[in-house]
Amino acid sequence: MKDQPLGLIAGAGQFPLLCARAARMCGRRVVAVAHKGETDSLLSKEVDQIEWVHLGQLGKLIKALKRAGASEAIFAGSITKTRMFKDARPDLRAIRLWRSLKNRLDDGILRAVANEIEAEGIQILPSTVLLGDMLVPSGILTRRRPSKSQWEDIHFGWSLAKELGRLDIGQCLVVKDRAVLAVEAIEGTDNTILRGGQFGGRGAVVIKVCKPRQDTRFDLPSIGIETVHKMVQARAAVLAVEVGRTLFFDKGPSIELANRSGIVIVGIRGRDDLSHI
Repeated sequence: MKDQPLGLIAGAGQFPLLCARAARMCGRRVVAVAHKGETDSLLSKEVDQIEWVHLGQLGKLIKALKRAGASEAIFAGSITKTRMFKDARPDLRAIRLWRSLKNRLDDGILRAVANEIEAEGIQILPSTVLLGDMLVPSGILTRRRPSKSQWEDIHFGWSLAKELGRLDIGQCLVVKDRAVLAVEAIEGTDNTILRGGQFGGRGAVVIKVCKPRQDTRFDLPSIGIETVHKMVQARAAVLAVEVGRTLFFDKGPSIELANRSGIVIVGIRGRDDLSHI
């Protein structure tokens, strides 16, 4: 509906800015609801209208989108998960929703929020609807290739990472010599990589996958130059991610840094790509 504004529910990072630019290049007006303490203030220069909310102000978020006339919206950017327990300011609508949840796992929370918004007549679109070219391509993306033992670690860790995602615990796993070094929970990918490096030393393999029942409207796995920096710091050797279901930010600079650091980045479609191991 190009004649109506697109709602942008913005978290942290550069993704909200990229989405806003892409939408305006397509001729869409963009109405953003940004989160205080998370969203980059530069977003205000990339959108037609912006309203700032605290984490948990669900009623205010919905009212802002409806007041602007948005019939479609996208989620873009991350929210620091630990903030749920520190400085969230839930309004009555958010409190009712929170109490209704059977569990407080990532997908459950996001689906519930999306359902609340859609119940008000605002369709939630996939987060990549405007930026499909940011998804990870297939194959080895760096000069260095995985060794035989590293392929074995990728194969070993892939199904474990998928099971981790099926349980909606996290998306990232760090392994070495077919042993699990670190499993992602609420701390996020970067800290998981550092913890894996602390326990395994040089040569760890980092695997990041999409959850088997991933709702592509939000929370797709993502990697970028900060991921590679953390791998350098942790002395990790390989980053294996899922093709077509992982966002790759700053692809060129990230691959360049990986090449300089002797790190492998490989895009894998699934277990079929690992069947030769």
